[in-house]
Amino acid sequence: MSDQASVTPLARVLHALGVRERDIASRVALTGGTYNSVTRITLADGRDWVVKTPPPHAAGLRYERDLLVNEVAFYTAAAQAGGPAIPRVVRSETDPASPTGPYLVMTARPGRPWHEAGITEESGDAARLRAELGEIVGRLHAVTAAVEHGAGSKPGFGYPAEPFGPLAPTWRTAFTAMTEAVLADAETFRARLPYSVGHIRTVLAGAAPVLDEVVRPALVHFDLWPGNLLVTGETGARTIGGIVDGERMFWGDPVADFVSLALFGDIERDRDFLDGYARSGGAEVEFTDALRTRLALYRSYLYLIMLVETVPREVGAEADDETWESVAPHLVESLDAADR
Repeated sequence: MSDQASVTPLARVLHALGVRERDIASRVALTGGTYNSVTRITLADGRDWVVKTPPPHAAGLRYERDLLVNEVAFYTAAAQAGGPAIPRVVRSETDPASPTGPYLVMTARPGRPWHEAGITEESGDAARLRAELGEIVGRLHAVTAAVEHGAGSKPGFGYPAEPFGPLAPTWRTAFTAMTEAVLADAETFRARLPYSVGHIRTVLAGAAPVLDEVVRPALVHFDLWPGNLLVTGETGARTIGGIVDGERMFWGDPVADFVSLALFGDIERDRDFLDGYARSGGAEVEFTDALRTRLALYRSYLYLIMLVETVPREVGAEADDETWESVAPHLVESLDAADR
């Protein structure tokens, strides 16, 4: 093996940034992610970074091509919304052919994942944090693709990495390409699904006209589960320290973010979040039948991803069964709701 081949992606990134071993005060591998390698680097001068590098030849789903492109786009666009919770891009490279390979270096954010922070209703933290989160998400949703692509450009819908081709002119076109891709993955990997691919495709197509209500490509994170929400501060005075892992983002319907914000629950019951969301400058969300149908479509898409990705990730029989038992019934429920 050559010396170059033996150098880790992280070492190549740090060398490109002019960081030497003696400049590093600490390095910690961050776990909990399912795709990229993530390391927190604290430098002797006080700078605190998170470095992401993708796996070299990972077998993934079609939409996972060049995920770092999406993440760079998310943080760059989210900076337009302001607020300290969003990491800032220090430097990035998205070209796989570059000498360093693709990478992202961003500022680290303080706190622990929400589900590890011991949030309790009694302290008042839960309600206040949900309202604060609503305000942050509302500001993010005010950002559009036109901001990201520059003044005078034509906005489009879909993933910035363009795994299925250029951004689409309509949300229905973009979302159809997204669902078609995961259904093709299901066939390729022979994933276990509660309905046939043909039936699922028919249901999604039948409900697709409601997507024409969406005419503005908003900034959608689409992975706002508690593990990507960092909480900091003492009990009774906690605050949102960071919103991370924007690699699954796309330009689309802001309502799509409500799925991961209440993964197996009902966002309509989360008045604290919705009140904060309305206070951020956006209009109060009206849960019409059409909006609920859109939510059913987005739930179906996310649940399909969760079931199909277990195959290329080789999670093992036990983890696969656990995912099936927790996700499959919700996929059935969501598809049935979309069908109605």
